[in-house]
Order: sequence, then structure tokens, then C-alpha cells
Amino acid sequence: MNPSTTHSITVGDGTSAAKDREQRLRSDYPYFLRIPTRWMDNDVYGHVNNVLYYSFFDTVINQYLISQGGLDIHAGAVIGLAVETKCRFFGPIAFPQIVEAGLRVAHIGRSSVRYEIGLFVESIAPACAQGHFVHVFVDRNTRTSVPIPDALRNAMTRLVPAMNAGPQPA
Repeated sequence: MNPSTTHSITVGDGTSAAKDREQRLRSDYPYFLRIPTRWMDNDVYGHVNNVLYYSFFDTVINQYLISQGGLDIHAGAVIGLAVETKCRFFGPIAFPQIVEAGLRVAHIGRSSVRYEIGLFVESIAPACAQGHFVHVFVDRNTRTSVPIPDALRNAMTRLVPAMNAGPQPA
């Protein structure tokens, strides 16, 4: 794909506050990663502390980009920087539950992507939490924005709901 002819891909308007409050289902996400909770993740209230939800987001995104898009986090010329995140909580997650992190892509631009993540636990249908995470891809050394590399763009495109054929295993 030639970066100068790359067009944005968006699912929905990406800004609706009402849509943001809707609890999503597993079927809304084409990719899942199982992430075990740890004893130390629970806080004094007996559930996983809210700050760890962002770690789950970061884990599913980067695991996907590394395994499916060839992202080289150690030596690649291009890296993704987080510029925006949000999480909405619907129900608790606690040790020893396994988090099932669902991932999809709502928007792909020239140098940025907006991921949407749903966090689920076994036997609970709607998301316990969901949110979004925006990466801007930059040159590792200069930190100036660059077009999303083709291999990453292709991997991201597979996560746009209207463009995929169903859930992909981790």
C-alpha cells in the first residue's frame, strides 16, 4: 500500500457518548487474548485495581501487533506511542479469574489507529470493562509521525469489524 494513497478506515462515528456506554459482547471483537490475573493484582477492595485494566489493553494490542503485524519493539525503526486512552467499568474482575481481552480497530488513519478493547471473564457475556487506546506511529529516533507500515496496517485492517470473517484465536 502506498502511504500517499492511503485512506482512513472508520467504523461508526467513533465519538458517540451513548455508544461508548453500551456494554459490548464477545461477538463484537474479532481477536482475543487470554491474560491471567495475579494475586497481587487485587486491591484492598477484593478486585483487580483499575490501573491494571490499561495494562490489559496494552498487552492485547502489543501482543497482536508483534505476532500478527511484525512490530519490532526492540529495534524497529517505527514505534507506536499511546496518545489517548479511556476505560469504562461495568463489573469487577478478580484473581484468579482469566481476563479474555477482545480487540478490534475502529479507525485507521495515515499515522494513527484507534483500537477498542473489551475485557471479559469466563461465563460473563457482556464486557466487564471496555475502552479505547490510540497509537500514533513515529520514527523511533526523531519521534515524528510516520505512515503506519504496510505489515502493521494489514494486521490492523483484519480487526476492523466490517472487514473480518469472525473471531481469530490468540
